[in-house]
Formats: sequence, structure tokens, C-alpha cells
Amino acid sequence: MTILRRHLFTTLVAMIIAAACGTFAGYQLANSIAARVTDRRLDAYASRLFVNEEETSAKLRTVLAAVSASQHRSCSVEEIDYFRTLIFLPEYLKDAGRIQNGKIECSAALGRSVASSVLPKPDFTLQNGLVFYKNLTPYENNGLATITLQLGDAFVVFNPATGIPRDSEPLHYTLTAIDKATQARGRLPGQSLLADAPILTSEGRTRIGDNLYVTRCSTRTFTCVTAYTSISEILRANRGKTFALVGACRLLGGFAGCVLSFLYYRHKGVEQQLRRAIRKDELFLVYQPIVELQSRRITGAEALVRWTNKQGEEVNPEVFVKIAEENGFVGEITKQVVRHALSDFGETLRSHAEFRLSINTAAGDLENPSFLPMLNRSLDEAEIPAQNLAVEITERSTVKREAAIETIRGLRERGHSVHIDDFGTGYSSLSYLHDLSVDAIKIDKVFTQTVGTGSAVVGILPQILAMAKALNLQIIVEGVETEEQASYFESAVQPVLAQGWLFGRPVPAAEFLCLLAKDEENAQVEMHAV
Repeated sequence: MTILRRHLFTTLVAMIIAAACGTFAGYQLANSIAARVTDRRLDAYASRLFVNEEETSAKLRTVLAAVSASQHRSCSVEEIDYFRTLIFLPEYLKDAGRIQNGKIECSAALGRSVASSVLPKPDFTLQNGLVFYKNLTPYENNGLATITLQLGDAFVVFNPATGIPRDSEPLHYTLTAIDKATQARGRLPGQSLLADAPILTSEGRTRIGDNLYVTRCSTRTFTCVTAYTSISEILRANRGKTFALVGACRLLGGFAGCVLSFLYYRHKGVEQQLRRAIRKDELFLVYQPIVELQSRRITGAEALVRWTNKQGEEVNPEVFVKIAEENGFVGEITKQVVRHALSDFGETLRSHAEFRLSINTAAGDLENPSFLPMLNRSLDEAEIPAQNLAVEITERSTVKREAAIETIRGLRERGHSVHIDDFGTGYSSLSYLHDLSVDAIKIDKVFTQTVGTGSAVVGILPQILAMAKALNLQIIVEGVETEEQASYFESAVQPVLAQGWLFGRPVPAAEFLCLLAKDEENAQVEMHAV
């Protein structure tokens, strides 16, 4: 019950942490999506603002030109009426007239203004001579901004907000101009904006922290329009979608945490069961015959470790051996394999000098300094010659080359045959095999199964056989299941050993010894018949 509570607690913690990570990831994802979508919207909004600014500027220049081109006497009743016709239709125009001696001399709205006060200093003077006044006193309109443009002695007053395209919140805009005399940058109409001047007067996109800016600039009017917003505003404006995305990521994170916890405890559960099985000596061996192909006589056997867990399920050796390797106790399995194999075949090995029993080792065994002493001690205690026990190593276990070469040397000096298992699926080459100095290679069943299929892979087999002959290596073929496969290798120029279902499946020791006794009996009958 304590273990169960611990597992539940750990799973809950994992779910909380994963959910928190999912929440953070969801917020970041929403932030990223909002940034991309907003960038496109801002770009489109800035383009619309820019087009409107260009069109409005062109219309204002036309009106200014019309004021300047008046054919009437300056500030006469006729000219004032003429000015009124100019501003009658355009909604954005508030006034038009003449400025002389720093004063408004006359206009459509004010008439002849003989008592007009001196105008203040212009807010901006553009490079084309166009003068800007913001919110001149005569034209205050309930707090709404107005702009007065003067070119020569002609002027117009307009509401800059009229005609500005309004996008849905939270997109904003501002217009900026450059003062001719001081090169200072100043804001014209638009929302208040705190930003560095280069952002407002430089064409392009900019992101600073949470804020996004898109600026378009005109070379004709010396003004720039800037559309801007912030990611936080976008997220607030789309609060429902943001919450949905963050919530989905939180749930996904929590589910992932639960799954990972389950997989972790499943893995740890298998590991703990395996450790207990080793302690209780519950692993067992089965043996598969190895035959000499030409005579079909049994010349040896491969010991294969097996494990059936508490649920009665047979666990794949590749799974539990890998778990033992990853957790550093594969040597305990090897030790049990040696002990069981020598116990099952002790009498046979002592009485059959030519019989070879093969055991598999892992990469960890080749690096373990206690492996060779354990093997030597076990053989001495059982009084079994080392040459009766072959040691199989996989190609991947020889990646740590120096350790592999040293252990192989020790095994061969003692009298063991060393075989490369699953040959062709790993790293071996001609020079590599020469350096390892092994006695035999076992051709993996992947190659054996291509015989008679027309597969291009089967073309590799003659090269493997030739390489083995050149290095004087014994060939053992795995996975022989058909007579066609057996015949293929039987025709090789060198003697070949084989194992596979055609000659016998892996069986317990007692059953194997019966097969061996029957095989010897048949051999005796054949010999007497001759």
C-alpha cells in the first residue's frame, strides 16, 4: 500500500509539473500565434493608413494650389466666397484662406479677420516649404485635433482623423513628420505613443519587448504613418481563444505527465521484477542445436536465457537484457547463465571433447573486470575445459574497441572460442574482424531469410563467406528454416555450421540431451552400416 501511495503521489506531482509546463507552453504558443497574426494585421493596417495619407495629402495640395491660384482680389468678398466653395463638400476641410504678415488675413469660415492675432511659431516646416500648425486657437473643435497647412500665403485647415481607416482594437496609429530646420521628429495626429524616434520615421517592422510597430513613410510629404499595438493587448482582445489554447495545453501536459509516469513505473516495475527474479534464481535456459550442415550432426548448442514474469508472461530477452544493461546489473544475468549452463551440461561437456556450448555476453561483460575471473572460477569448479565453452559477443558490444580486444584476448588465451553474433547488422569490417581476432562469425537470420527470395540483400552473402574464408573464420548460420536455405550454405566451399527451426527449436536441457543421445545413436547406426 505504501508503494501504491508513493506511485500515486509521484504521478500527481508529475501531472502538476507537466500541466504547469503545458500552461507555460500554451501561453508561449498563444503569444507566438498572436505575434504572427498581429504582424500581418499591422502590416495591412499600416498600408491602408499610408494610402489614406497619400490621398489626403494630394487633395490638400490641390486645395492649397486652388487657393493660391484665386483670380479674385485678395481677401475680397468674391474671393472669400470662392474659398467657401472649395471647402463646402470635403468633410475633412474646416477652413481655407490667406495668411499675410503672420496673421490670418481672411478665410472661408472667419471672413475678413482684421483683428486676427499673430500666429504662433509653426510646429513643423517640411522640406517642400509646407508649414504645419497644430490646433490653432480659432479652430479648436470640442477637443478634436486640427491641422493648419500653409504654403506661401495660402492655408487650409482640416481634421486629420477624418477618413483615417479604423481597424478593430487593439490596433493604433500615429503620424510623424520631420522638422526641416532642426531635423527634430514630431508627432502629428494619432494616439499617444512613447517610442524612439527612429521607429516612427524608419520604414519597416520592429518589435521591442511586448510592442509591435509597422511604419510606412512617404517621400513626397515627408511624413510617416505607424501602426502599432502590443501582444498583451492582442491576448486580452482574444481572451477566450487564449484561455482555450492554454487550457488545452494544460490538459495535454497533465495527460503527458500521467503517461510518462505510467511508462516510468512500468519500466521501473519490470526492472524491480527482474532484480527479484535474479535474486530468486528464476531465470532459466533453453538450448538450440547447432549442426554441421554436410553431415547434419549436432556439434553444439547455444544457451538462451528466458524469463517468465509473475503475470505468467514470457518477457523478450532483448527487453530484459537491455534493462539490465542500462541499469548496470547485466553481469548478474551472465553469471546465472554460466552457472545454469555448466550445471545442465557438465557431464556432457566433460565427456564430449568436440561439443561446444555457446553462451551470450553483453557489452557490459566485456568492460567488467570481474567477468573473466568469474568465468575461469566457474569452469575450474565444474572441471570443464575452456575449449568446450564458446563465448558469443554482439557487434555492437565491440564499439569500445580496446576493452573488447583485451577481453577477447583473455578468453582465447584461456582456450575459449569467441564468436561474433548477429554478424552483418553492426560495425564489423575486414580490418575490424582482423583486429578483434575472433574464431567465428554467426550470420544473422536477416540474411538467411533472403535466400530464394530474389532480394538484393542475398548478394551480400558470397562476400561474407569469402571474407570469412580469407580470415580463416568458422561460419555459423542463424535462422535456417528451409531446406533451400540449408542447401545454399551447404554448397559453400568451406564447412558451415547452422542453427534454426529446421534442425530444432530451443528446448530445455533434458529434452536437448535426449536429442543429442538420439543423434549419437543414429551416427553409430550409420557407421556400422558402412
